[in-house]
Amino acid sequence: MDLKNKADFSRLINIQKVFFYRICGVGMGATACLLKEKGLHVAGADVLFAPPMGDYLKNMGIECLEIKDLTDEYLKEFDLIVVGNVVPGSSDEARRIENLGIPFSSFPETLGKLILKDINVIGISGTHGKTTTTYLMAQIFENLGEKPGYFIGGVISDRPSSALGDGKYFFIEADEYDSAYFEKISKFRLYSINHLVCTSLEFDHADIFNSIEDIKYQFKALIPSVDGSFIWNTDYEALGELKSEYSNKSITAYGENSKIGPRYLEETKDKSRFLLLVDNKEVEFQTNLVGKHNILNLTTCILFALDCGFKVDKIKKAILDLKMVKRRQEERGYYKKTLIIDDFAHHPRAVEVTLDAIITKYPNKTINVIIEPQSATARSAIFQKEFANSLLRANSIMVAKPSKPTTVKNTKDLDCHQLVHDINKQGTPAAVATNIDELFSYIETCAQKDSIIVILSNGTCLGLWQTSWAKNLKTNE
Repeated sequence: MDLKNKADFSRLINIQKVFFYRICGVGMGATACLLKEKGLHVAGADVLFAPPMGDYLKNMGIECLEIKDLTDEYLKEFDLIVVGNVVPGSSDEARRIENLGIPFSSFPETLGKLILKDINVIGISGTHGKTTTTYLMAQIFENLGEKPGYFIGGVISDRPSSALGDGKYFFIEADEYDSAYFEKISKFRLYSINHLVCTSLEFDHADIFNSIEDIKYQFKALIPSVDGSFIWNTDYEALGELKSEYSNKSITAYGENSKIGPRYLEETKDKSRFLLLVDNKEVEFQTNLVGKHNILNLTTCILFALDCGFKVDKIKKAILDLKMVKRRQEERGYYKKTLIIDDFAHHPRAVEVTLDAIITKYPNKTINVIIEPQSATARSAIFQKEFANSLLRANSIMVAKPSKPTTVKNTKDLDCHQLVHDINKQGTPAAVATNIDELFSYIETCAQKDSIIVILSNGTCLGLWQTSWAKNLKTNE
């Protein structure tokens, strides 16, 4: 590994042309769009430009090439190459980039140095809820009359995934995953964060972390440099432990077990009412969001807005009608009068709260679940028992068997057949699918008027979302 051309931003004075190598990652794509918005010439390449990110980049007017068509002469026209985290350090691609003679960097460092260093950055961190909470923050502060910037790790139906804003508030999804093969620290450490929100903290990303302590270490490296607000959900033991270690920081602790709340009053299919303690008085809030995890995410936003000096009455109005990110309880359409819901959940806790929210919203429906354990941790045996317990909320389950083994070291692969056995033993019908035809067979069986099919995957679900079936879902019953 030769890192002599790793970018030194203190010496890169006049960057005009930036190339993104493996641009279709959500963070890579969003960063590319921010640099384009700032006026730089941006281009990128990837193996495949699949929707939604492929379409999004092309619609944003960014030049997109296939990697097989790249030449060294073309790449040498750029001032900086941003390298995606999917490029392995041992690959020929890495050696090629290192030997071009062009400065290269990760997207988190590029974002931190070229966009975030001189603005007010609010980092939205946590094992769960980062994307949703960042999007909620952007909407709420717009409703409060501000022009926030934002960086959201997902595709959104009503706006770009990133925007510069006016610099007063910039909300960023602050991911704890590492930055690049040559930068093995959490992305959020490179974002110049002024305020730190944390929605949750538990073990995940077992392909890069060995324990929850490893993840906490990354937070400990960040916290001393944050001089603004801290708003944490201390229902999570790891966040409670971190809070006790930083008594010199003023940390607002919320959660179902905290004094602040939220306290739930009412949940229906299209409305939630809850209480928060504000200035030692219980105040009622109402929103169209449904699901306790969404109310916890929303609580974070309310508390930050209060911390910024916004009045309660204005905040109440700002949260009444909010939208969700794509692939978060997204209603994709109907198949034979059966509603199809798409959700990104790939961790047992996320599966649990997502299904609870769907059951709340559709109390009289039969809930059928297709789950594809796709992330490195989900494909491992680490959450073998936890997945079984979280899926028991459904009326029937189909487990789409991963097509590749986990990359987590010193652990076995998730045993899908054992998972199904454990679920069946509790009286809930479950089976394993190894190909898309078996998925279609399950869908046909479940396609009843009073049923819902929930597809849980952070991938394509054995290619299901790329088929004509997905494209031809009806918009209504």
